[in-house]
Amino acid sequence: MEKEEVLKVYRHSLAHILAKAVIELYGKEVQYAIGPEIEDGCYYDFVLPRTVTEEDFQTIEDKMHEIIKRREDWTRKVISRDEALELFKDQKFKHELIVDLPADETISIYYTGDDYVDLCRGPHVDNSQELFSAAFKIKNVSGAYWRGDEKRDQLQRIYLFAFPSKDELKAHLAWLKEAQERDHKKIGTALDLFMFRETAPGMAYWLPRGWILYQELMKYSREIQGKHGYTEISAPLINNKKLWLISGHWAHYQNNMFIVPGITKGVNATDAVQGEEAPEQYSVDAEDTMAAKPMNCPNAMMSYKRTMHSYKELPIRYSEYDVLHRKEKSGQMNGLFRVQEFRQDDDHTFVTPEQIKDEIKDVIAIADEIYKTFGITYRAEFSTRPDDFMGDIESWNAAEASLKAILDEKYGDGNYEINEGDGAFYGPKIDLQIKDALGREWQCGTVQLDFQLPHNFELTYVDKDGVQKMPIVIHRAIFGSFERFIGIITEHFKGAFPFWLNPYQVAVVPIRPEHNEYAQKVAAELTKAGVRVESDLTDVNMRDKIKRFKQMKDPYILVVGDKEAAENTVSVNVRGSNKQLQGVALDKFVELCAKLNAERTLELPQEI
Repeated sequence: MEKEEVLKVYRHSLAHILAKAVIELYGKEVQYAIGPEIEDGCYYDFVLPRTVTEEDFQTIEDKMHEIIKRREDWTRKVISRDEALELFKDQKFKHELIVDLPADETISIYYTGDDYVDLCRGPHVDNSQELFSAAFKIKNVSGAYWRGDEKRDQLQRIYLFAFPSKDELKAHLAWLKEAQERDHKKIGTALDLFMFRETAPGMAYWLPRGWILYQELMKYSREIQGKHGYTEISAPLINNKKLWLISGHWAHYQNNMFIVPGITKGVNATDAVQGEEAPEQYSVDAEDTMAAKPMNCPNAMMSYKRTMHSYKELPIRYSEYDVLHRKEKSGQMNGLFRVQEFRQDDDHTFVTPEQIKDEIKDVIAIADEIYKTFGITYRAEFSTRPDDFMGDIESWNAAEASLKAILDEKYGDGNYEINEGDGAFYGPKIDLQIKDALGREWQCGTVQLDFQLPHNFELTYVDKDGVQKMPIVIHRAIFGSFERFIGIITEHFKGAFPFWLNPYQVAVVPIRPEHNEYAQKVAAELTKAGVRVESDLTDVNMRDKIKRFKQMKDPYILVVGDKEAAENTVSVNVRGSNKQLQGVALDKFVELCAKLNAERTLELPQEI
């Protein structure tokens, strides 16, 4: 059995041990529902005579260890539906599950010892002694609804971390602690980067410091794209339903769009009160219905279509940073990782068939350059035709063959993952999965080959033989959502961003008010060199000023007094270091900062 399968068996078996322990502790009136294995352990849902609290965790864990030490056999039996209904007649949730099973379903049960039985497909361990080396710990208890329906029974869900050994559990708990310390929502609040409010769910309020960081990312993106021949456009944020019908989004993406219904005003005379004007009545005008754009693609098609194009103009690259809106379920939103309003480093490039290979190779070269700047590695995934695809099979086959040939050449045959059926509805795609400091993977970059939207919008160009032909569109993003990427790098760098990206790069602290004039001179010299500076010229204790700037993770904090003013120098506190660099020439420090910005250096020099 493969390691992953063994782990699933361990975790699923521990879910049964958890249920048995809870029943022994809380009595036969316990109603137990379901207990599946999950990514880092398992959980079980119960209706209990009282609320389980953190003080109960150790008692439950001790009871689980006691049960495991009994070395009880696990016995599987296949029984009839009637036998199952009788066996679980006092367990309402099991009873309902049995009733809902298909008529031809094989019903199996597992006994752990003689006194605990569960409805389960398995597999499980043969004897509890196989779980001796397993390490587990209760994670938390949360509320849950039976079958996820808020109108049904409310349950207590006990989560369990579960691993084959104590070392693996210890490593996982350490990883979780590190992940909590890197939580971008906490860091974003501490650094005053962004906030969320219930008045705009899933839509970030970008605060001054965070907006500086955001703009620096966009500036970097524009700079790279400018070197590669991209041109930028901007288009309306809402469009008439007609556009989304042409693009196919109305059929494939309507549930994720914010709809703005058209309204027709009229008068209903029958509702008028004597002596008063008839009240105005409103009805939905389907022809005037609008939708906030979830994607930039259709507007890029419209921009291309405004005029006739020659093959000599292609490739035409339309980059776009407009705001997008996608409707998400409340439970799916997660800080910056999953939002309802965002921007992308989006692009739609119009090419001839002969240009596909070179253009996509250039996109991947851009990705290599950008991800390297952040010290991030990535891997490629190839996603093929989904079930709800649009267009003809031949075009899809051609598109998939083109992308596969590019991937084989770049990464080698078999050195990338293939996700069958996970492409966009209009074309296959290459997704770039980046890895953060905790080893987690995130899909950010994407390259999508599209033969369908140009057809839907009747796009053409005049080829060298004078014949009108249809261009092919490459949809492309590298950062993907700026919001998600900022969330990722906030956790990756733990809020200590590279010098070039940090909201404020240098903080200036005068020792006393009489040093304010020199502090302002220092700040002016840095600002002139394109360095982002903040100063505190108030009559507050110097140490308190330094502490505040350290909490904001400014890369360099300059302390200036009599000596520095006389010698035209600065004393430098370096982020991540406890030492102070004395007597650094101001012009030398300015030169260093300008160099760090120009080179977008990842590391922060500790010596100057």
